[in-house]
Amino acid sequence: MLPYHLRNLAGVGSEITVEVGDPPTQQAVIDALEASYPALSGTIRDPATMRRRPFIRFFACEEDLSHEPPDAPLPAAVASGAEPFYVIGAMAGG
Repeated sequence: MLPYHLRNLAGVGSEITVEVGDPPTQQAVIDALEASYPALSGTIRDPATMRRRPFIRFFACEEDLSHEPPDAPLPAAVASGAEPFYVIGAMAGG
């Protein structure tokens, strides 16, 4: 699932499906997402460092996965398609 501004940029609905290899990882999901929707390249990860941008967070199975290593396997429920992988734009300001 993508935040509103990234959905509009990619021209997609709130939920999209991508195919990734085994084991599915954050990096594999974002790689597949950027390959399928090139307009998203550089919006979720810094293209020079390939690190998650500071105001983007990753969630799945009610857990914040943002600080997990990008090559760590995703929870089994996400891998099976039972649970979504969320890309969330963090809110900031006062």
